Amino acid sequence: MNNYCIIMAGGIGSRFWPLSKDNYPKQFLDILGTGKSFIRSTYERFSPVIPDENFLVVTNKAYKHLVLEHLPMLKPNQVLCEPARRNTAPCIAYAAYHIQSRCKEANIVVTPADHLVTNEVEFQRIIRLGFDFLSQNPEALMTIGIKPSRPETGYGYIQVPKQDTLPEVVKVERFKEKPDYDTAVKFVEEGNYFWNSGIFLWTMDGIMQAFRQYLPEMVGVFDKGVQTFGTPKEQDFINDHFVDCPNISIDYGVMEKSPNTYTIPADFGWSDIGTWGSLFTHAKKDDSGNALRGKVVSVDNKNTIINIEEGTEAVVEGLEDYLVAYRDHSLLVCRLHNEQQIKIWIEGLK
Repeated sequence: MNNYCIIMAGGIGSRFWPLSKDNYPKQFLDILGTGKSFIRSTYERFSPVIPDENFLVVTNKAYKHLVLEHLPMLKPNQVLCEPARRNTAPCIAYAAYHIQSRCKEANIVVTPADHLVTNEVEFQRIIRLGFDFLSQNPEALMTIGIKPSRPETGYGYIQVPKQDTLPEVVKVERFKEKPDYDTAVKFVEEGNYFWNSGIFLWTMDGIMQAFRQYLPEMVGVFDKGVQTFGTPKEQDFINDHFVDCPNISIDYGVMEKSPNTYTIPADFGWSDIGTWGSLFTHAKKDDSGNALRGKVVSVDNKNTIINIEEGTEAVVEGLEDYLVAYRDHSLLVCRLHNEQQIKIWIEGLK
């Protein structure tokens, strides 16, 4: 009953434009065609480990109604609304202060709302293993590492000591930034580097000590209103003061500074599905390697994504290694290898 889950669901997923937009971002979409949105799948993945009343979703206030629509088992006070985007460290701290008002002995797992996991039984075993480790090591800060299946340049990496047999929980040697391709190849060949999944576990005492040591400016903001958390005055305090928090990630702000970080190297079919390319990797494809969604006639296309919203028809001919996506009167046509430019291009529309 002391296990809590913080789901971070405030992003807009601009790399998935035009499917993901400000008014209906990626975490509320069924991009993979599973019949469930990302945030619903995330909740169901954790629900065997976390009681319903111990879930918290941190999101933009504009998305609160969407969270409750997709997760009707949650109460409105389980949706924490950020008045501004301030990256993951303030997001997590906000939720931690809220949980602290309810349970000072909480064990906490933090997760993005929009990841894919294909082996949920193994995933739940890993989360339980993490909580068991924390029961003996309450000051540890943990992250889930993913065994790399390819030299991926879009993820950060976790380096652990080289040894013949890795224990299930291993001390982190250092965190590595997103590498170039040649460096990523070396990481995979070395065998002691893992993708940083962005899924974290810690005790309440462990993360609060780390915040006070490494992000005192942020702690100073939240401490001003510590008596408001868990009360009707909490949202007013957040609305007035959250913007004063530094814009910093939990990785830069805490994990990379702490000497007390551990990882659980895992393999449960994980992807952050952060780009069209990663979606293409996991999507069902026709005999020509095309991933088709919607009412589409595909003629002589190869290795192409065509994603058309329901109620729309499309005929696409003669493309190879392309992305075609249409939703809500917005159309994207680009080469797949240029998808990293999407965020820049849509700025031109604004």
